[in-house]
Amino acid sequence: MSVSSIPSLDGFFWLTLVLVALMFVQRSLHLEFQTIVWILTRNYNLMVWTFAIFFLPGVLLHELSHFFMAKLLRIPTGNLSLIPEPMRNGKLRMGYVEIIRTDYLRDSLVGAAPFIVGMIIVAYISIFELHLVVMWDTLRNGQTELFWMGLQTLPSIPYFWFWFYITFIISSTMLPSESDRYSWMPMLMILGLLLVLALVAGAGPWMLENLAPPLNSFLRGSALILVVSVIVHAILVLPLMLIHRILTKLTGWDVN
Repeated sequence: MSVSSIPSLDGFFWLTLVLVALMFVQRSLHLEFQTIVWILTRNYNLMVWTFAIFFLPGVLLHELSHFFMAKLLRIPTGNLSLIPEPMRNGKLRMGYVEIIRTDYLRDSLVGAAPFIVGMIIVAYISIFELHLVVMWDTLRNGQTELFWMGLQTLPSIPYFWFWFYITFIISSTMLPSESDRYSWMPMLMILGLLLVLALVAGAGPWMLENLAPPLNSFLRGSALILVVSVIVHAILVLPLMLIHRILTKLTGWDVN
């Protein structure tokens, strides 16, 4: 197989780049939101509950995704809570579901469930409710005027602000927590070992020809879906940052 015929695997790069961007804007937005509420109320508990209520639909979907994936994989579950709880490390736990740990494969799937479900819902809204695929095609084809016209007409779509809120809330809460990811590293090591064994056995050319193209298309598509989440967060975080600065100047209060 010549170098020119090797399938592109740039999907890994784009997906990683967009994931990093989403984590950055998500954390920035959450911090700005909490800071603004704290400056306005000067009450930590009120800030926690305001944050929890605003993000409740996303937290509920996150925990139910864990719960139903565990049930699907026949893993015993315990209590489910949506009560916000400050942790010793300073972080805020928005909710949890008690799930018995089993093997790495099933635990990895349970941990990834909110991300999988969130991606599916964001993809559905983007394609069928907001029609962003059409706008993406016009931009990719160089039809910038049509793209900007479509962008300006987005708010006129029925229930636009509802879909915008749902997209934001889901994409802002679908990333797996540290406890969700605990089994990912062992699972990745196992998959890496299987890949090495396949390459040693001579399956490399067949994998590049048959598995690499659909895998790369899937990764590119996933990155494109996440771009929608990044854009939604970026649209909201900028005015929140401005409000934060204005409130700080007016009140002299800020969070260090």
